[in-house]
Amino acid sequence: MQASANNLNNTTITDHLVSRCKKGDTLAFRELYNAYSGAMYNICLRMTGNPADAEDTLQEAFMQVFKNLERLENAGSVTAWIKRIVVNHCLSHLRRKKVYFEEVDNIDVEEETIVDEGDFAWTVAAIKDAIHVLPNGYRTVLNLYLFEEYSHKEIASMLDISESTVKTQYMRAKDKVRQIIQQKKMIR
Repeated sequence: MQASANNLNNTTITDHLVSRCKKGDTLAFRELYNAYSGAMYNICLRMTGNPADAEDTLQEAFMQVFKNLERLENAGSVTAWIKRIVVNHCLSHLRRKKVYFEEVDNIDVEEETIVDEGDFAWTVAAIKDAIHVLPNGYRTVLNLYLFEEYSHKEIASMLDISESTVKTQYMRAKDKVRQIIQQKKMIR
């Protein structure tokens, strides 16, 4: 029974696949990797901003997944468990690169300003390009909040920074993305 990304939401298939992995079935390890590696690579790429770093981080994360699979008690939560390991490896990678998060505890966080987005040529490619060139700190917070759907509080805990710093980094990241897209639009 080949597992794919499309049917991993089926708990029976996931339970069976994890059970096979725990018994040392090498084909099951490959199926698990193939089923999850694409989505997890995308997380790594968004967070590291570099294909080579993303590949390395993904491999390190899956080595930990396979090493610790015996500890997974509920196979139904395997997706969240793998995602958490991948995100943690990405954060470790960024810490090694000394990503800077500007502390802003004493700054009042303004409410988000309303922007008329009709003036922007919002395309997926333009947004991806803009996010890719963000400073690592901004990109990390933006990715964790928008794409990985962690709360500001969870991100603060993960990055060991204040919640207000997370909110400020997120707002600044969004503003920077808008600026980058506007600049590119003016150049064209």
